[in-house]
Amino acid sequence: MITLHQFPPGFGLPNASPFCMKVETYLRLAGLPYVTDNRGRLPKAPKGKLPFIDDDGVCIADSTFIIAYLKERYGDPLDAGLSAEQRATALAWQRLIEENLYWAVAYTRWIEPAGFALMREVFFSRLPWPLRRIVPPLARRAVQKELWGHGLGRHSRDEIMSIGQADVDAIAVFLGDKTYFLGESPTSLDATAYAFLANILWAPVDSPIRRHAQVRPRLEAYCRRLQARYWPDSMVA
Repeated sequence: MITLHQFPPGFGLPNASPFCMKVETYLRLAGLPYVTDNRGRLPKAPKGKLPFIDDDGVCIADSTFIIAYLKERYGDPLDAGLSAEQRATALAWQRLIEENLYWAVAYTRWIEPAGFALMREVFFSRLPWPLRRIVPPLARRAVQKELWGHGLGRHSRDEIMSIGQADVDAIAVFLGDKTYFLGESPTSLDATAYAFLANILWAPVDSPIRRHAQVRPRLEAYCRRLQARYWPDSMVA
C-alpha cells in the first residue's frame, strides 16, 4: 500500500503545500489506492522535505520523482498516450508552475507579514512550546534565503508580483476552453496545475497574484471541474 507522507490539510484545501496536493491529486487521477500520514514529519523525510511516499518499504521523495516512480511501478494511465511534443509541452508548463510561479507565490506566503501570519498558523500551530515560537522564524529565513538564491527574491515586490501575474496570464491563455490542459482527458500536468492554481485561488492569502487569477474565470472553472470530479470530499465553497 502506498502511504503518502505530507503536511496536514490547511486553508480548507486538501493541503496547503501545493507539492503535497500535487502528489495526492495524481494518485486520485491515476486511480491508485493510498493512505495518508498527515503528521508533517519532516525529520522522517528522506530529503528533509515533504511530500514523500512509502510504498511497502520503498521510500521516494520529491513530487516529480514520486510521480515518475508511480508511473514505472504501476503503469502510466494518464500520460501513456501523449505524443513527444505533448510531453515536452507538459514539462515546460510544469517547470513554469513549479520553478517560477511557485516562488512568486511563496513570497506572498512567507515573506509578506499577512501571508506569514496565516502560514505560521497552518504549519506550526501544532508544535509544542517552545518550538511553536522558535521554528516559524527559522523556516521563514530559510525560505527567504532560497528566494534570494533562486534570484526572484532579489527583485522588488512589484517586480515579483508582475512575474507571477505574467505566469497566471500564460496559464489562462494556454488552458483556454479546454477541459484539461492537454485536451479532454487529464494528464499528470493537471495534478500540478490544479494543486497550484487551487492554492492560489482558494487559500486566504491575499495578493496581487491571487486577485489577478480570480478575474480569469477559466482558471476558477478548471479548478471546480477537477474538484468536483476528483476531490468531492474536499469541496471549497
